[in-house]
Amino acid sequence: MTDADPDAVFQRLVEPHRREIHLHCYRMLGSLDDAEDLVQETYLRAWRAFDRFEGRASLRTWLHRIATNACLNALASRRAARVLPEAYGPPPPGMPEGAPATEVPWLDPYPDSALDEVADAAPGPDARYEMHESVQLAFVAAIQHLPPRQRAALLLHDVLRWSASETAALLDTSAASVNSALQRARATLERRFPAGQPAERPAPDERQRALLDRYVRAWEESDLDGFLALLREDAVMSMPPWPHWYRGREAIGELFTWVHARHAAGSYAFVPTAANRQPAFAMYLSGRPHDITVLTVRDGAVAAIVAFLDTRLFASFGLPAELAAPAR
Repeated sequence: MTDADPDAVFQRLVEPHRREIHLHCYRMLGSLDDAEDLVQETYLRAWRAFDRFEGRASLRTWLHRIATNACLNALASRRAARVLPEAYGPPPPGMPEGAPATEVPWLDPYPDSALDEVADAAPGPDARYEMHESVQLAFVAAIQHLPPRQRAALLLHDVLRWSASETAALLDTSAASVNSALQRARATLERRFPAGQPAERPAPDERQRALLDRYVRAWEESDLDGFLALLREDAVMSMPPWPHWYRGREAIGELFTWVHARHAAGSYAFVPTAANRQPAFAMYLSGRPHDITVLTVRDGAVAAIVAFLDTRLFASFGLPAELAAPAR
């Protein structure tokens, strides 16, 4: 196979865009698996149409057009958006018991190892959200509440920095319609993801590293007081796929106590990772995968904790399937 072979040419040209297309599909869909499926569909459609690609738009733009339309088609067949438990309804009473319902498709976290391969373009005049903000868990959760075409318009214009006319061309509508959709989308997003409240910068400083160390020690040592001291008064904790979520130190403290009463001291182990440009840990229970916990840190305290209990996520984060028992 040589560079003259159409398949080789296609692969060489489109592969550099794969991670960016995957991230776009994730933002649109809120799911790692669905994003991967839509990337495969996008590249299959692109390969089938490659001989008709005339270069009137850039290859990147062409791939985003195919991916966005594929995502819109996928969203049209969905019954509900992928969200976090606190957006699904009021806090269910009590503690989780039995097995969680599986019919609700919850939002997934996104591994930073994949984000490292996506270039963060220089800000343009139409940009409203930089990379570190537009991949935050709260942002991705918030845009899932937008109607699909509003979601697409906002991502293309305010995140990917496309002009209104470029966005309109992709969505087969007018620039005026795009601007109207953007106005409505921004109003919804402002309520769910207020400006000026992003998580602290992705690269932790010594203060944040110390806070994360204290977080791990509190869990490992069943230190309730130490754990609560790390939380903001209005902190929120959730554990998808459980619909249960908890707001405030008292409620989260009751959950912490309940969890530790069910497991022997010393059974927890943490492996640092990162998701959505936020600090995260893979929690292992007696050496087995338990959850991937994503923290939102604001003003030097933990503002939100989301423990994703879907252990299939461990493979996506490149995490070990088990940990050796600690030496005694």
